Amino acid sequence: MTSNMSPHKQLVTWGLALSSLRKGVAALLLYVLESKGSSPGRQGFFMVVNAEGEMKGSIGGGIMEHKFTEMAKEQLRQGEDVLYVRRQVHDKEVAKDQSGMICSGEQSILLYSFRAEDVVAVVALVHSLEQFRPGRLWLSPSGMDFSFDVPGDDFAFVKRSGEDWEYVEKTGYKDSLFIVGAGHCALAFSRLMRTMDFYISVFDHRPELETLIRNEFAHEKVLIGDYAELGGLIGAGGRHHYVVVMTQGYRTDDSAMRVLLPMEFRYLGLLGSKAKVSKMMAGYRA
Repeated sequence: MTSNMSPHKQLVTWGLALSSLRKGVAALLLYVLESKGSSPGRQGFFMVVNAEGEMKGSIGGGIMEHKFTEMAKEQLRQGEDVLYVRRQVHDKEVAKDQSGMICSGEQSILLYSFRAEDVVAVVALVHSLEQFRPGRLWLSPSGMDFSFDVPGDDFAFVKRSGEDWEYVEKTGYKDSLFIVGAGHCALAFSRLMRTMDFYISVFDHRPELETLIRNEFAHEKVLIGDYAELGGLIGAGGRHHYVVVMTQGYRTDDSAMRVLLPMEFRYLGLLGSKAKVSKMMAGYRA
């Protein structure tokens, strides 16, 4: 499941947490630790509310979010430190924990008062998002922690009892898009996919190519001597890797595809006419 907030929204929201901590302004973290069914607040959604009335992020919107932000503001006015998890059920027929919404599903929301020592973890988290580096966030009754580049699942929430739980989440970009070829189609495709929260890498062997130079949407532009080198640059593949081949001709397409076909990706696409793709695929099957 990769339905948490986009890296840009994460950066803006954690940025408010960091500025609040640095100024000594009390702030609360509201975090969706778990979601089920048609819950509008998906696991990994979060927001920050501070004592100056500033808010960033979302836990799903609607009357439920309004209720929680008002609750957070009141606790900040009273100067209360809080740390608890509230279950919200989106069904007016249930006996308790009603969210006020009727979309079905449920979510568990953490309310957490930032502590002065959290600034270390928040600084590291903000830096990781600014540098497009993956990281891992830990939340528990003991507080929060953050580390760079720690392998593991996208999300994990373990609840042993009301006071004994742990939440772990991979932060930053979860999905990587590798565009092989940097021509006009790659430039347009990069522009489109930049809006969809992919970490985008573009590969080409032509350093003087104008569309490669103009491509400001890719996070990474890689010059290679030969498309046969792609295997070592893309890595082992995996369920968060998407690859699209759109080089300048069928010979370079073929060179790239022969490297990529044995590898495992969530998606592997080849740009071309129906006749061209059919002929190439028939050759690979043979």
